[in-house]
Amino acid sequence: MGQDGHMPSPDFSLRGAVDLGARQAAAKRQQERQAAPGGTSPYVVDVTDDSFNTEAVQRSRTVPVLVTFGSARSAESSQLDAILEKLAVEAAGRWILARVDIDVNQQLTAYLQQMGIRDIPFVAAMVAGQLIPFLDRAAPEAQIRQGVDQLFAALKEEGLLPEGMEPAAEGEPQPEGDPAFAEAEDALQRGDLDAAAAAFKAILDKAPQDADAKSGLALVELSRRVGSYDAQQVLSDAEDRPGDAVAQTRAADVEMVSGRIEAAFERLVAAVRRTSGEDRDLVRTHLLGLLEVLPSDDPRVGKARRALQSALF
Repeated sequence: MGQDGHMPSPDFSLRGAVDLGARQAAAKRQQERQAAPGGTSPYVVDVTDDSFNTEAVQRSRTVPVLVTFGSARSAESSQLDAILEKLAVEAAGRWILARVDIDVNQQLTAYLQQMGIRDIPFVAAMVAGQLIPFLDRAAPEAQIRQGVDQLFAALKEEGLLPEGMEPAAEGEPQPEGDPAFAEAEDALQRGDLDAAAAAFKAILDKAPQDADAKSGLALVELSRRVGSYDAQQVLSDAEDRPGDAVAQTRAADVEMVSGRIEAAFERLVAAVRRTSGEDRDLVRTHLLGLLEVLPSDDPRVGKARRALQSALF
């Protein structure tokens, strides 16, 4: 809501029916985004009436999701989406941006109206399936960046972020007290993967068994790999070639950074069952590498290790 407690008056409104021409134009925009070189970021997804439950609700049970409701016909929506997409990429999977185009998704538009929201852009945070209002207007990037940090800090303080879902706050040091951890975290926040990798390696040079540094380095390596992928093409290739070990490992990477952690692990366990020889060893090693991204006491790690042992023997 605005500071006066009322919705602002942006340059586009949800009021009235969405015309067929708008729906056709929006569908064409979505196809163009998917066909663009490099595809869309794995940290940003376009959700529809049909995919909202899978891509936003279910995903929010493992990673926070910011959901934007907007239209390309609204300059303010486009401005806000561009800023949030940049922040989502910088966050590198600590939260996901899900975009809803109200021009083509009538069920979600109706749901928004039932919530009493009549104007766009509108942004809500979704955590563990719960939708929490967040923003209702565009703003300068610095203000939105601060707002995102404050949102997650407030959710954490109120206990609304389940353990393991808390995104790292801007500049928040790691509990080890080693300045190298703060240096690594700062590098991750600004998207400097080379600097982050160097910082984590410096820690490991002094303490080779440091679990947090191993996890951080595994995350950097995962982010590097996914940064070179066309996420949509990778997932399509994996579906078309279930016996292709490389295709399955790449798809698991995309699922991992998108918050579909258990799906990534299950994909690789299934690939271990289907493959043999060098291909099987490739998939097994890749899964073990992905497991290092999570804390060793995460229940999903134990579950995946047991499933891997079952698949191997």
